[in-house]
Amino acid sequence: MSKILIVEDDEKLRDELAIFLKNNGYETVELKTFESIISDIKEIKPDLLLLDINLPNTDGEYICKQIRKESSLPIIIVTSRDNEIDELISINYGADHYITKPFNIQILLAKIASLLRRTNMNNQNKIDVKEFILNISKSTIEKDDKVIELTKNEFKILYYLVLNRDKIVSRDEIMEYLWDSESFIDDNTLTVNITRLRNKLEMLHLKDILKTKRGQGYMI
Repeated sequence: MSKILIVEDDEKLRDELAIFLKNNGYETVELKTFESIISDIKEIKPDLLLLDINLPNTDGEYICKQIRKESSLPIIIVTSRDNEIDELISINYGADHYITKPFNIQILLAKIASLLRRTNMNNQNKIDVKEFILNISKSTIEKDDKVIELTKNEFKILYYLVLNRDKIVSRDEIMEYLWDSESFIDDNTLTVNITRLRNKLEMLHLKDILKTKRGQGYMI
Protein backbone atom coordinates (compact mmCIF):
# COMPACT_ATOMS: atom_id res chain seq x y z
CA MET A 1 0.00 0.00 0.00
CA SER A 2 1.48 3.35 -1.07
CA LYS A 3 1.94 5.95 1.64
CA ILE A 4 0.90 9.54 0.88
CA LEU A 5 1.99 12.41 3.11
CA ILE A 6 -0.39 15.40 3.23
CA VAL A 7 1.22 18.72 4.15
CA GLU A 8 -1.77 21.06 4.33
CA ASP A 9 -2.63 23.56 7.08
CA ASP A 10 -6.34 23.75 6.16
CA GLU A 11 -7.64 21.17 8.62
CA LYS A 12 -10.94 20.59 6.81
CA LEU A 13 -9.28 19.98 3.42
CA ARG A 14 -6.55 17.87 5.04
CA ASP A 15 -9.11 15.58 6.66
CA GLU A 16 -11.19 15.34 3.48
CA LEU A 17 -8.12 14.38 1.43
CA ALA A 18 -7.08 11.78 3.99
CA ILE A 19 -10.52 10.15 4.03
CA PHE A 20 -10.79 10.15 0.24
CA LEU A 21 -7.33 8.66 -0.26
CA LYS A 22 -7.87 5.99 2.40
CA ASN A 23 -11.14 5.05 0.72
CA ASN A 24 -9.20 4.59 -2.50
CA GLY A 25 -6.65 2.21 -1.03
CA TYR A 26 -3.84 4.51 0.10
CA GLU A 27 -2.18 4.88 3.47
CA THR A 28 -2.03 8.52 4.56
CA VAL A 29 -0.04 10.54 7.05
CA GLU A 30 -1.12 14.11 7.81
CA LEU A 31 1.24 16.73 9.20
CA LYS A 32 -0.50 18.88 11.77
CA THR A 33 2.52 20.90 12.87
CA PHE A 34 4.87 22.65 10.47
CA GLU A 35 8.03 23.52 12.39
CA SER A 36 10.20 20.74 10.95
CA ILE A 37 8.58 19.73 7.68
CA ILE A 38 11.72 18.57 5.86
CA SER A 39 12.95 16.35 8.69
CA ASP A 40 9.39 15.01 9.12
CA ILE A 41 9.28 14.04 5.43
CA LYS A 42 12.60 12.23 5.73
CA GLU A 43 11.43 10.36 8.82
CA ILE A 44 8.02 9.38 7.41
CA LYS A 45 9.46 8.26 4.03
CA PRO A 46 6.26 8.65 2.00
CA ASP A 47 5.80 7.33 -1.53
CA LEU A 48 4.23 10.63 -2.61
CA LEU A 49 3.86 14.12 -1.15
CA LEU A 50 0.80 16.38 -1.41
CA LEU A 51 2.15 19.82 -0.58
CA ASP A 52 0.43 23.16 -0.05
CA ILE A 53 2.34 26.38 -0.80
CA ASN A 54 0.80 28.56 1.91
CA LEU A 55 2.15 27.09 5.13
CA PRO A 56 2.85 28.64 8.55
CA ASN A 57 6.36 30.14 8.74
CA THR A 58 7.44 28.71 5.37
CA ASP A 59 6.13 27.94 1.91
CA GLY A 60 5.75 24.81 -0.15
CA GLU A 61 7.99 26.06 -2.95
CA TYR A 62 10.94 26.23 -0.56
CA ILE A 63 10.11 22.78 0.85
CA CYS A 64 9.86 21.38 -2.68
CA LYS A 65 13.24 22.84 -3.63
CA GLN A 66 14.97 21.45 -0.53
CA ILE A 67 13.47 17.96 -0.91
CA ARG A 68 14.35 17.79 -4.59
CA LYS A 69 18.03 18.44 -3.81
CA GLU A 70 18.33 14.95 -2.37
CA SER A 71 15.24 12.96 -3.33
CA SER A 72 13.14 12.00 -6.37
CA LEU A 73 10.03 11.75 -4.16
CA PRO A 74 6.92 12.45 -6.29
CA ILE A 75 5.52 15.87 -5.31
CA ILE A 76 2.12 17.33 -6.18
CA ILE A 77 1.57 20.96 -5.25
CA VAL A 78 -2.03 21.59 -4.12
CA THR A 79 -2.59 25.30 -3.66
CA SER A 80 -4.98 28.25 -3.86
CA ARG A 81 -2.34 30.30 -5.73
CA ASP A 82 -3.82 30.27 -9.21
CA ASN A 83 -1.12 32.08 -11.19
CA GLU A 84 1.48 31.09 -13.76
CA ILE A 85 4.43 32.50 -11.81
CA ASP A 86 3.92 30.22 -8.80
CA GLU A 87 3.22 27.27 -11.09
CA LEU A 88 6.44 27.94 -13.03
CA ILE A 89 8.47 28.32 -9.81
CA SER A 90 7.04 25.08 -8.39
CA ILE A 91 7.75 23.09 -11.55
CA ASN A 92 11.27 24.53 -11.79
CA TYR A 93 11.84 23.57 -8.15
CA GLY A 94 10.95 19.97 -8.97
CA ALA A 95 7.20 19.56 -8.44
CA ASP A 96 5.67 16.89 -10.68
CA HIS A 97 2.20 18.48 -10.83
CA TYR A 98 0.60 21.79 -9.83
CA ILE A 99 -3.10 21.68 -8.92
CA THR A 100 -5.12 24.71 -7.85
CA LYS A 101 -8.01 24.78 -5.39
CA PRO A 102 -10.83 24.05 -5.81
CA PHE A 103 -9.89 20.96 -7.79
CA ASN A 104 -11.53 17.87 -9.18
CA ILE A 105 -10.73 15.11 -6.68
CA GLN A 106 -10.89 12.45 -9.39
CA ILE A 107 -8.26 14.28 -11.45
CA LEU A 108 -6.02 14.47 -8.38
CA LEU A 109 -6.51 10.74 -7.84
CA ALA A 110 -5.57 10.03 -11.48
CA LYS A 111 -2.39 12.13 -11.18
CA ILE A 112 -1.42 10.32 -7.97
CA ALA A 113 -1.94 6.90 -9.56
CA SER A 114 0.03 7.91 -12.66
CA LEU A 115 2.98 9.22 -10.63
CA LEU A 116 3.11 6.14 -8.42
CA ARG A 117 3.01 3.83 -11.46
CA ARG A 118 5.90 5.72 -13.01
CA THR A 119 7.88 5.59 -9.76
CA ASN A 120 7.25 1.85 -9.32
CA MET A 121 8.43 1.17 -12.88
CA ASN A 122 11.64 3.10 -12.24
CA ASN A 123 12.21 1.33 -8.92
CA GLN A 124 12.04 -2.10 -10.55
CA ASN A 125 15.46 -1.36 -12.00
CA LYS A 126 16.94 -0.33 -8.66
CA ILE A 127 17.76 -2.03 -5.38
CA ASP A 128 17.67 0.16 -2.29
CA VAL A 129 20.46 -1.13 -0.03
CA LYS A 130 19.76 1.63 2.55
CA GLU A 131 23.30 2.98 2.37
CA PHE A 132 23.20 3.27 -1.44
CA ILE A 133 21.12 2.46 -4.53
CA LEU A 134 22.25 -0.25 -6.93
CA ASN A 135 20.92 0.66 -10.38
CA ILE A 136 20.55 -2.61 -12.29
CA SER A 137 19.71 -1.11 -15.67
CA LYS A 138 22.67 1.30 -15.65
CA SER A 139 25.26 -0.74 -13.67
CA THR A 140 25.82 2.13 -11.27
CA ILE A 141 25.84 2.78 -7.55
CA GLU A 142 24.11 5.93 -6.35
CA LYS A 143 24.09 7.87 -3.11
CA ASP A 144 22.41 11.24 -2.70
CA ASP A 145 23.13 12.91 -6.07
CA LYS A 146 26.40 11.11 -6.81
CA VAL A 147 26.56 8.27 -9.35
CA ILE A 148 29.51 5.89 -9.84
CA GLU A 149 29.74 3.60 -12.86
CA LEU A 150 30.74 -0.04 -12.40
CA THR A 151 32.39 -2.40 -14.83
CA LYS A 152 30.53 -5.56 -15.83
CA ASN A 153 32.33 -7.73 -13.28
CA GLU A 154 32.28 -5.12 -10.51
CA PHE A 155 28.53 -4.83 -10.91
CA LYS A 156 27.97 -8.60 -10.88
CA ILE A 157 30.11 -9.04 -7.77
CA LEU A 158 28.30 -6.26 -5.91
CA TYR A 159 24.90 -7.50 -7.11
CA TYR A 160 25.64 -11.00 -5.80
CA LEU A 161 26.82 -9.63 -2.45
CA VAL A 162 23.67 -7.47 -2.18
CA LEU A 163 21.47 -10.49 -2.92
CA ASN A 164 23.21 -12.22 -0.01
CA ARG A 165 23.21 -9.20 2.29
CA ASP A 166 24.45 -9.87 5.85
CA LYS A 167 25.83 -13.28 4.81
CA ILE A 168 29.46 -14.18 4.24
CA VAL A 169 30.01 -15.11 0.59
CA SER A 170 33.15 -17.10 -0.17
CA ARG A 171 35.51 -16.30 -3.03
CA ASP A 172 34.64 -19.64 -4.62
CA GLU A 173 30.92 -18.79 -4.53
CA ILE A 174 31.55 -15.46 -6.25
CA MET A 175 33.71 -17.03 -8.95
CA GLU A 176 31.16 -19.78 -9.49
CA TYR A 177 28.41 -17.16 -9.83
CA LEU A 178 30.46 -15.23 -12.38
CA TRP A 179 31.21 -18.47 -14.24
CA ASP A 180 27.50 -19.27 -14.41
CA SER A 181 26.85 -15.79 -15.78
CA GLU A 182 29.51 -16.30 -18.47
CA SER A 183 31.99 -13.90 -16.88
CA PHE A 184 34.78 -16.24 -15.80
CA ILE A 185 37.53 -14.66 -13.69
CA ASP A 186 40.39 -16.27 -11.79
CA ASP A 187 41.42 -15.74 -8.18
CA ASN A 188 43.81 -12.86 -8.91
CA THR A 189 41.27 -11.06 -11.09
CA LEU A 190 38.67 -11.36 -8.33
CA THR A 191 41.07 -9.66 -5.90
CA VAL A 192 41.61 -6.81 -8.36
CA ASN A 193 37.85 -6.37 -8.88
CA ILE A 194 37.13 -6.40 -5.15
CA THR A 195 39.78 -3.70 -4.62
CA ARG A 196 38.37 -1.54 -7.39
CA LEU A 197 34.83 -2.04 -6.12
CA ARG A 198 35.85 -1.08 -2.60
CA ASN A 199 37.54 2.07 -3.94
CA LYS A 200 34.37 3.07 -5.80
CA LEU A 201 32.26 2.54 -2.68
CA GLU A 202 34.70 4.74 -0.76
CA MET A 203 34.06 7.49 -3.35
CA LEU A 204 30.51 7.51 -1.96
CA HIS A 205 31.88 7.64 1.61
CA LEU A 206 31.02 3.97 2.14
CA LYS A 207 34.43 2.93 3.36
CA ASP A 208 33.54 -0.05 5.54
CA ILE A 209 30.43 -1.41 3.85
CA LEU A 210 32.27 -4.12 1.88
CA LYS A 211 33.81 -6.25 4.62
CA THR A 212 36.52 -8.86 4.23
CA LYS A 213 36.13 -11.88 6.50
CA ARG A 214 39.61 -13.33 6.66
CA GLY A 215 39.74 -16.89 5.37
CA GLN A 216 35.97 -16.88 4.71
CA GLY A 217 35.06 -14.33 2.04
CA TYR A 218 33.17 -11.04 1.81
CA MET A 219 29.91 -9.52 2.93
CA ILE A 220 27.86 -6.34 2.57
